[in-house]
Amino acid sequence: MFGIYHRYVKRVVDLLLGMIAAVILALPMLLIALTIKCGDPGASVLFKQTRIGRNGKPFKIYKFRSMRSDAPRHMKSADLTQEDYDRCVTRLGRVLRKYSLDELPQVFNILRGDMSFVGPRPVLANEKVVLDGREKAGLRFFRPGLTGWAQINGRNTLTDEEKVRYDGEYVRRVSLHFDLYCMLRTVLIVIGKKGFLEGSKDRLDRDADFSTGDEFILAECCEELDEEKLEDTALDGFQNESAK
Repeated sequence: MFGIYHRYVKRVVDLLLGMIAAVILALPMLLIALTIKCGDPGASVLFKQTRIGRNGKPFKIYKFRSMRSDAPRHMKSADLTQEDYDRCVTRLGRVLRKYSLDELPQVFNILRGDMSFVGPRPVLANEKVVLDGREKAGLRFFRPGLTGWAQINGRNTLTDEEKVRYDGEYVRRVSLHFDLYCMLRTVLIVIGKKGFLEGSKDRLDRDADFSTGDEFILAECCEELDEEKLEDTALDGFQNESAK
């Protein structure tokens, strides 16, 4: 059903990049962990939550704790009210979440085989709209991703239906070139804080532009990527939608 890359190469790439990332990020993660512990000595550094993974199998996702211990555990970030956000998210947690630094421990989820660097973002068991849509789109056989095509086209400002549409596009386009593009563009989006939305609609960056204009900069910075293939992969979907 899927090509050689998805069936064999993708997992090898995840393992190689995961080991490199674990080494490079060891010190930053240690510093974040110590800061969390100093801020709240009685709380655990890591937050573990059950998400739905490949073939519908539940797994424990790892994150740095960014909220108080009495915060709601089974709520999507986009569903946090202003009151929830102000009450539950710690000062350090706001920084971690804004720059997605709370997601760094998921490198170990990748090494364990629970996740991939790129794929549909892991969701809670109660997110039925997304899970049902992904099932129909053929995403059952994909590991959830640290980032994904939906993430770089709206982050957590997308509706459930929009997430499913982008996830379905990822299934049709999955390749090494496309995965590298998604990872590189994720860095630019996170640094630019594009699409950060928690606690209130007012937190949305109204100037956030998720168009594919950045891809040309990325292609120039990464000569190993085939610019023509990258351009076709990123733009064809939007052109087809516009033509309908």
